[in-house]
Amino acid sequence: MKLTIKEILQITNGNLITGKDLSAKFHISTDTRTILNDDIFLPLVGENFDGHNFINKALERGCIAYITEKNEPPSTSADFIISVKNTIEAYLSIARFVRRKINPKVIAVTGSSGKTTVKEFIYAVLSTSFNAHKSLLNHNNEIGLCQTILSMPESTDFAVIEMGMRGLGEIELLSKYAEPDIAVITNVGRAHLGRLKSIENIAAAKCEITAHLKKSGVFLAFDDDLIKKTSNWQGKTIFYGKEYELTCCEENLTGFIYKGEEYKIPVMGEYNVINAIAAIETGKIADISYENIKKGLLNYMPVGDRGKIIKLTNGIKLIVDCYNANPDSLKASINSVMQAYKNSKVVLVLGDMAELGDQEQGLHRETGTFISQYPVYSLITVGEKAKFIAESVKDTNIKVNSFLTNTEAANFLLNNLEKDSVLFFKASRCMKFEEISNILLAKSHF
Repeated sequence: MKLTIKEILQITNGNLITGKDLSAKFHISTDTRTILNDDIFLPLVGENFDGHNFINKALERGCIAYITEKNEPPSTSADFIISVKNTIEAYLSIARFVRRKINPKVIAVTGSSGKTTVKEFIYAVLSTSFNAHKSLLNHNNEIGLCQTILSMPESTDFAVIEMGMRGLGEIELLSKYAEPDIAVITNVGRAHLGRLKSIENIAAAKCEITAHLKKSGVFLAFDDDLIKKTSNWQGKTIFYGKEYELTCCEENLTGFIYKGEEYKIPVMGEYNVINAIAAIETGKIADISYENIKKGLLNYMPVGDRGKIIKLTNGIKLIVDCYNANPDSLKASINSVMQAYKNSKVVLVLGDMAELGDQEQGLHRETGTFISQYPVYSLITVGEKAKFIAESVKDTNIKVNSFLTNTEAANFLLNNLEKDSVLFFKASRCMKFEEISNILLAKSHF
């Protein structure tokens, strides 16, 4: 959506340093790599970057307008220059203005795990009946929020916006500028313990999503006592996720019955059933028919390295779920893999879980104890922290090997993989675990 100079000045409380035609219209751009001559360049500032350093680059590429928070001599080659107090705040204010002008129903999604999956399920369901828009991948901070809203077509009926956080106050900020009609919490788990120190603080941070939920809105959350205890939302609330019956759990198909209706999703995992139920409840709020809800769930496609299945020769399969990990999501994933591949040689390839603070050793050891209840064929750990998983496995029938680097683990796998094996990869993002599967794909002779 293009905005006039007059609108931008009013929205941002900015001052026009250069330029006279207040009716001139521009799109907002923060990226000089894709900037066009009808864009106004908005330089963002963060801990490790300053977009003001790229103003000249924007002008060289044909841009004729920019916004700045710097008290520097204006460029003589720009037709329009607007000064603001803070460019991030200006970006958020512009996004909220566009959100109000297009006025879609906004669905905000957060949670310790599963928020991207739930966002994608909800988008798939809504798309069967409405013009829907969504956050790309995991663009879930304040910049991603603005990018999502400003890329929204004017015909959008529903916008599904993912919200992440690394500390208290961050989701409240996103809620303030998104003004959700439906707020979804997928779960509260032990991710970010290192930063937030307690599960209670994590719950408080997640429940901030209702801070600016419209009074007529709906709070949709996993049926969790901690969420119920923490939330101070007084409006309509729906808790979901405990009343369902699993009917099948296969490699690319999971079936379940929920409130008398039978559904299927094209992914494995009981935890994905709970993710899908969030989309079912959202669909019902949007008055979508059961037929279209079922159709939407079947249209779901995983994004990124979240449960991607790669088939090699000799019956070997790689399950690449290495975008991120925390103790709760890791347990749920292992359970699902063991359910879906009961008759296979399952090899768990697990790496460090980050941001667990002073509980990291205990939580990694807890995972090793958890693994011991399953007939796992082999366990391979990578990293200083993941070795505690290996040390805690009680079942002596499980073959255990530990490595410090991805390359060491990949080389071991190349020399020791057996046919019909199923390899499951999961670790925190900092481990760059896709390196292992990429090496196997490039060098595997199977």
